[in-house]
Amino acid sequence: MNQEKHVRVAIVGSTGYGGVELIRLLLNHPNVTITSVISASSAGAPIADGYPHLHEVMCDTLDGVDVEEMRRKADVVFTATPSGVSGQLVPKLLEAGLAVIDLSGDFRIKDGELYTTWYKHAAPPEEWLAEAKYGLCELYPERGYAEGRKFISNPGCYPTATLLGLIPALQAGWIQPDSLIIDAKSGVSGAGRGVNLGVHYAEINENFKAYKVNKHQHIPEIEQVLSEVAQQPVTVTFTTHLAPMTRGIMCTMYATLAGTYIEEDFISLYQEYYAGRRFVRIRPQGQWPATKEVFGSNFCDIGFAVDRRTKRVTIISVIDNVVKGAAGQAIQNLNHMMGWGEATGLMLTPVYP
Repeated sequence: MNQEKHVRVAIVGSTGYGGVELIRLLLNHPNVTITSVISASSAGAPIADGYPHLHEVMCDTLDGVDVEEMRRKADVVFTATPSGVSGQLVPKLLEAGLAVIDLSGDFRIKDGELYTTWYKHAAPPEEWLAEAKYGLCELYPERGYAEGRKFISNPGCYPTATLLGLIPALQAGWIQPDSLIIDAKSGVSGAGRGVNLGVHYAEINENFKAYKVNKHQHIPEIEQVLSEVAQQPVTVTFTTHLAPMTRGIMCTMYATLAGTYIEEDFISLYQEYYAGRRFVRIRPQGQWPATKEVFGSNFCDIGFAVDRRTKRVTIISVIDNVVKGAAGQAIQNLNHMMGWGEATGLMLTPVYP
């Protein structure tokens, strides 16, 4: 599509953290105009009432969920809604002729029964599960995976950090697919803005805890993609932890080596795999990334340590869960959908300190 083409965008779920991050990033995108910010629970209120940092930045009043109104106002709709909501709304948007980038988990898992088992909701209709293109941008070497498509399912935050860290080594056959252990840590923004005792300040401050051990809904998403890459069934041990910080994910992954590889080999392999992909940064030998070093950015930073004694590799991957794990990657997918440069509107230096 024309590089100068302007796109009108609506954001459903604008009062959640993913939605408000879409606003922050899209306000600086040269090819996008936000024409509607939407909230089912706060329709009619100025968005700055709930997010005072937007005072005199965005003065829009929140719209209700009205498919016909969205069709009139927008070309592309981002659905940053809880799982179970998008599954019902997105088919209506697509049938109305709108392009959709869905940030929920409703269309990531292609097996409807598997989705129902893990998400505890009825799966969307099978034809829409098949229609959704899984939007892990760096998984596809060709630009055309999204260009001209009307429907992209944005990956989850944990799967993004995990998959970017594991795919090159698994695809190359350098690690044993039956040996994967993922130790994942997230900031509390991943739990959303709703009131929840588990993320109450007194509960999470100066605390560090595991949750949903072996039961996290992102497990089948990770296994689905890794199985496609390995061309055989892959299962993982996946343990999630909540850290007393606002943003960030660190996935520390362990795998048994399938050869006599050293750290320099992994660095070279990953540099080659991600060559030309602006948002994956491979750390030099002896350096391992920290969440602070990607804060507020669309980067995924990856580092390695090979233990010759145990014949295992440790892969450390970090992202900002609200950007590369949600809104930033969704905009990256929009850029591919529209045929724009992948980094358009996303070249933000991480916020430090």
